[in-house]
This record gives sequence, structure tokens and C-alpha cells, in this order.
Amino acid sequence: MAGPKVVLIGAGSRGRDIYSAYALETSKIDIVALAEPNDQRRNSLAEKLKISSDRRFKDWKDLLSVGKIADGVIIATMDNLHVEPAIEFMKAGYDILLEKPIDRTLDGAIKVYLYSRKYKKRVMVAHVLRYTKFFRKIRELVSNGIVGDLIGIEHKENVGYWHMAHSFVRGNWRSREETAPMILTKSCHDMDIIYWIIGKKCSKISSFGNLMHFRKEKMPAGAAERCLDCKVEDECPYSALKLYLNSSTGWPQNVISDDLSYEGRLKALREGPYGRCVYNCDNDVVDHQVVSMDFEGINVNFTMQAFTFEMDRRIRIFGSKGEIQGHFGKNEIDVLLFGKEREKIQIESGYIDTLGHSGGDFYMLDEFVKMLGDSRYESISTSIGDSLESHLMAWAAEESRLKNIVIDMDIYRLENIDRVEKSLEKSDE
Repeated sequence: MAGPKVVLIGAGSRGRDIYSAYALETSKIDIVALAEPNDQRRNSLAEKLKISSDRRFKDWKDLLSVGKIADGVIIATMDNLHVEPAIEFMKAGYDILLEKPIDRTLDGAIKVYLYSRKYKKRVMVAHVLRYTKFFRKIRELVSNGIVGDLIGIEHKENVGYWHMAHSFVRGNWRSREETAPMILTKSCHDMDIIYWIIGKKCSKISSFGNLMHFRKEKMPAGAAERCLDCKVEDECPYSALKLYLNSSTGWPQNVISDDLSYEGRLKALREGPYGRCVYNCDNDVVDHQVVSMDFEGINVNFTMQAFTFEMDRRIRIFGSKGEIQGHFGKNEIDVLLFGKEREKIQIESGYIDTLGHSGGDFYMLDEFVKMLGDSRYESISTSIGDSLESHLMAWAAEESRLKNIVIDMDIYRLENIDRVEKSLEKSDE
């Protein structure tokens, strides 16, 4: 392999299907070490990457103990395991590509940002949508003034009924306390895209939403605690049998078990969390939410909706001279200038469609390679400072939802960053 040397922390879905796939398919990075607590995942992926046995680690701290052996690190652990390795690898001199969200808490996200300034290390955050040709074209059209003065935006994330059941009812992101609110874990991408397109920070934010459907009182008559035992499973659109025991062994089937044989997946549904009835889980994150934002007079409405057939994003941008309609799932953009004919733009993604991100994952990694190859490269599309804004917006939206208040973002931003900064100064004394 050619390109910068990189160490990878985490061999889960992102580590395996995105970062390692990029290394193997493009040869633009050389992954020279891997840390992953799961023995099977660690060794299986290390074999594919041809990583020697002395560079396979159960714990990232053991990897760090051998000294700086690469140009950068990719941290692809679960959300609650981002802050400590990010800080320690910065201390050791590494530049970082960090999975989103930065952390499951706002304080943790601010902490990583402040330490990146302290140690003068560059941190990219995996806001992959910024790197897609689709959203780059949208931003280019707005920046060029095609539709005149920007007046407002309507943006919608269609989570998809089965994706909601997989990730946010049965799966890893089902609990606000264990991970974070859904507006952060699922939609910090969208907060980031809105902020990026407009090019200025949010001034006010409010939000409404709740968990309406995936509750025990909605459990149908005859339903069982597990789909394998259920008398009405065949009628249920959220059936685990339909989702995981089909002919596919890609995502999300490859999340439920390391043994992807039919028998292995069947065992996972019998014993693991993904075989549970969606009305009998320990989930508490919302299944729909709306966020209203003001950007110095530019009004934005964002909707996150679980109950959709498609899993995609759609956006409408309103200007003084026309509007832009974008369908991310189809890579289609319509430009409708007042008094003129509709112009349709079909976007070619270029890279393969990785996990529904229309090539954005690999384009992001291209910039990571560029960053690691140039010590003076600072024009990072998803820098830690820019990414922090989307996290502040997401947490403010959640506070607004819970307290039924409008949040002044200038005050919210200043108070929280100042509070964490003072706390770190005190702890360093």
C-alpha cells in the first residue's frame, strides 16, 4: 500500500466497511495497526489489511504505548468512547479523523475542541454529507446567488421505518442516557449541512418531538417479546425475521452477529437485542422531531421522521429569485427560477455509494489523506471547530424540546464553551 500511515481504532461497521474498505480499494492509506476489543473482529480485519500480529491490539492504550507509529489515527469507536482516545492521541502527536458525533455529551465535544487548540492538532469529524457531490452542488448554487437572496430552508431527514427499528429501537442508539438524543446521533449531519449551506451561525432555535409509537402500550394483541415467538409477526412491518433472515448479509444484517450464516443470525435473534419486539424494548429516543431555527432572519425548518418508506434526505431552498429542490436519495436537484423553465441537475456520485452516503465517505477520506500529506493544510471541510456548531445546535434543540423554550444560541454557545474551558483550566491547575 501507498500513502500516509494510519492506525485504526475500532473494527465495527464503520471501521470495517468504510475505513478499511477505502484502504483496500484505493491504496491511498496504509493502515499499519488496529485496536479492537473483539478478538474475532480484530483478527479478521487485520488479516484482510495484512497487519502483523504485533500491531494488533485489544485496547487502544496498548497501541498508544508503542509510540507514534503513523501519521494519523481514525477513531471509529462507539460514541461514548471518543473523548479519551482523541485527547491521548493528540497528546502523542497524531492528527485525527473522528467519527461523529464528537461525543455523546456536549461537554465532551467542547473538550475535544479545546484540546485540539491546546495541542495544535488537526481533527476532522466524519460529517460525510459535506463531501458528497450532491450537497456541494446545493451549496455552490446558493453561494453563487442563483436563487437570489436566501430566505429560508425546509430540510427533511426520512429515517426509514426499518432503519428506525434497527438502530434506534433495538440497536445501539436506542437510549438517550446510554448514547445521546436522536437529534444528535442521527441528525447532527443535518444540523451541520444547514449551517454549512447558510454560511452563518444559528441565532435562535426551538424544537418539538417525542416517542409516539414504539412503546409497550402499542404492542398488538398476540405479540410476543421476541419476533421468533410472535403469532402476528407475519403482519408486522418491523419483523426482525423479515429484516435479518433474508438473503442479504450486508448492512444491517452484519451488525447483529459475527456469524452471518442463517443459523448464526437465527441464534442472534433468539438471544440478542435485535430479535426483540419493537414494542418491548428499552428504547426512549424520539421517533419524530421538528426543529425551527433562525439564522439572522433566514428561517429554517428541519424534520426528522421515522415513519417513512424511504431512507433519504430532501431539501427545499427558497430565495428571492427562485427555489431549489433536492432529492438526495436520487441525487437529483431541480432549480426553479421564477419566470423560467425548470432545470434538472443529475448528480453522479463518482465513488461507490457507501452506506447511503452517496460516496461521501470516500471523498472525506481523500481530504484526510490530503491533510496528512501536508502539515500546513488547514482548510479542512469538517474541522472540529465547524463540527462543534452542529453539536451545539443539536443539544440546544434537545433542551428546547424538553423545556419547551426558545434557545438564544449566542448565549447558549458562549456560556457552554466558557463553562467547559474554565473547568479544564481548573483541573489543570
